[in-house]
Amino acid sequence: MARGGRRRVTILGATGSIGRSTLDVLRAMGGREAFEVVALTGMSNIPALAAAAREFGAQLAVTADPARLDELRRALAGSGVRAAAGPEAVIEAAALPADWCMAAILGAAGLAPTLAALRASATVALANKECLVSAGDLFLAAQQAAGAALLPVDSEHNAIFQAMAGARAAQGVERVILTASGGPFRDWPRARMAAVTPEQAVAHPNWDMGAKISIDSASMFNKALEMIEARHLFALRPEQIEVLVHPQSIVHSMVGYRDGSILAQLGPPDMRVAIGYALGWPERPALPVERLDFAQLSRLDFAPPDEARFPALRLAREAMRAGGLAGATLLAAKEAALDAFIARRIGFLDMAAVVEETMSRLAPFAPATHLDEVFAADAEARRAAARIIDARAA
Repeated sequence: MARGGRRRVTILGATGSIGRSTLDVLRAMGGREAFEVVALTGMSNIPALAAAAREFGAQLAVTADPARLDELRRALAGSGVRAAAGPEAVIEAAALPADWCMAAILGAAGLAPTLAALRASATVALANKECLVSAGDLFLAAQQAAGAALLPVDSEHNAIFQAMAGARAAQGVERVILTASGGPFRDWPRARMAAVTPEQAVAHPNWDMGAKISIDSASMFNKALEMIEARHLFALRPEQIEVLVHPQSIVHSMVGYRDGSILAQLGPPDMRVAIGYALGWPERPALPVERLDFAQLSRLDFAPPDEARFPALRLAREAMRAGGLAGATLLAAKEAALDAFIARRIGFLDMAAVVEETMSRLAPFAPATHLDEVFAADAEARRAAARIIDARAA
């Protein structure tokens, strides 16, 4: 705890969507009077990174791009904020002692910084799917060794955490139900989905997200990754994890207990709710978000997902049962297939086929004991997926 009772906070990925929402929550919860910002990291948006560092009086601002260091230094001139650059500097920022750290660096670039944060911060709010999907056992071992709290920020996992009353593995849990909007193609026949374009797949019906995340939602690969995350976060068996299509995105997840009770967390589709809960936990802070009007909503719909049209869910279960580096392989192949779809080299439905064939070729999967093994599995999966994509695009 900083002097004067202020909480020391670090934000990894401060200029992305989650990072910006986190800054909004800090403002709503008292800003510099309540928080001492230890470090902020970003990538190429130097003006936004510098502005946030100045506003919150950060001790350190880091851009992951070494070529942008001089630009960052100029933007921070006279502020007293120290500037640094490069992947190693990001890890050093994550390793600074903090009471609370938001881990929101997307992709493989977020693995080493998040691991460093787990060893240095009392609480890590996790918004990086790759950590648990690729190396869940490794990260949970590091968390337990450090005695850090690991709080989920994804709206679905945060909802489960709330419905479990803040426990990681609540007694009496029979199942968890992750909800999915179903994306823009939830009612489309498979034949029509085969002709989907990247532009169509980017149009998410409820959430304002980046292109890749929106396409992951449209293919339900985002839900597949969330299934794997839930297994690690809440010590679940694969058969305890269910998915329901819920077009309104109001019920974020549900937890079923052995007495037949089901607890659900409801809220507006606004990431600040989950971030605020993780930042205020175990208390609930006041947040400037929309309040639900049930009279206006009038109905909440649920339906089972069609795994013939969305095979990503089946692939997630296969990865969970296989264990080891299966999650890292699925994720890397998915990323390669997604890039190929955006480049119009393969079709929308080909993405899942590429992932399935990659996993089949590379099985069985060894356990991960070090990040280097995760990165090696990632690279091997991308090479295998590239060969499969080349054959399909030929």
